Amino acid sequence: MKNKRVTWMSILIGILLLSGCLYLLLQDRNQTQVESVKAVASVKRDQTESTEDRASEVAKAQEEVQTAQVEVSDKPITENIKDKVREVVEVALDFFKKDQKIVAIGDSLTEGIGDETENGGYVGILNHTFEDNKLNITVENYGKKGNRTDQLLKRLEKEDVASAIKEADIVLITIGANDIMNVLKSNFMNVTMEPFQEERVKYIERLEAIFIKVNELNPDTQIYLIGFYNPFERHFGEIKELGMIIDSWNEAGKSLAEKYDHVRYIPTKDLFSNTTLDLLAEDEFHPNTTGYKLMAQRVLEYLKEPNKETEINSVEVPS
Repeated sequence: MKNKRVTWMSILIGILLLSGCLYLLLQDRNQTQVESVKAVASVKRDQTESTEDRASEVAKAQEEVQTAQVEVSDKPITENIKDKVREVVEVALDFFKKDQKIVAIGDSLTEGIGDETENGGYVGILNHTFEDNKLNITVENYGKKGNRTDQLLKRLEKEDVASAIKEADIVLITIGANDIMNVLKSNFMNVTMEPFQEERVKYIERLEAIFIKVNELNPDTQIYLIGFYNPFERHFGEIKELGMIIDSWNEAGKSLAEKYDHVRYIPTKDLFSNTTLDLLAEDEFHPNTTGYKLMAQRVLEYLKEPNKETEINSVEVPS
């Protein structure tokens, strides 16, 4: 049994390392850019009210696609896509409470690693959505790649992060994936559930300390803990232990959040499960832009619920 665990875990680690190298070496900018322009054309077409305008937008989009194909070697991807990210989410926010500040803290999922547009992942999408709807809602991103719960807890002592939280109406958190990966790396030669269960206890202790610290900095802020998805499902779905670990840690975070009136848990696992959509970046771990769109949509759905003044009538992510 141990040899079997060693074999599949060695394969897993090898594939993850290889995927990371491929991610750095292979950037298919041409395809990404053309697909992004096509997606924008689709959104514009849906937003157009008349047949004439729709035809005009289609023609314009086709011209943009041709231009993108010609100029892709001369312009970096961010220049061509930067202004188009704002259109990925359509949302009616007419009744959203004005003059709010959202602060996002956590790991690479908050920073937006994997987002081909390099506009900050789900946090950037939220920011652009508010800007497009001319809402006076500021969004600040303090995500840092590689952060574990212990590292985030220390970063809450830093003046810039602490000052931002003191003024925040909402704090969004993604944290814990690197805690899991740290256990995986330390035990990949003999993986059992026991070390993950032991570390989960410590994870909950540190996560609770994070909640308490944020509340000390700002007793009036609402905290949202964003849950884990399973990045291994597509290639290692037959390894049930990985799914069990993700579920166990998600349940622990959800149960802790339910202890506090000012903390809510936002699930994401279902967004990435049992789908034919390509939702992961080339590293096969972080979400791609489409995956972050789904996360942004889910977060928007939860943001509307606690506030009686808040009503998000519709949230739509283009296919």
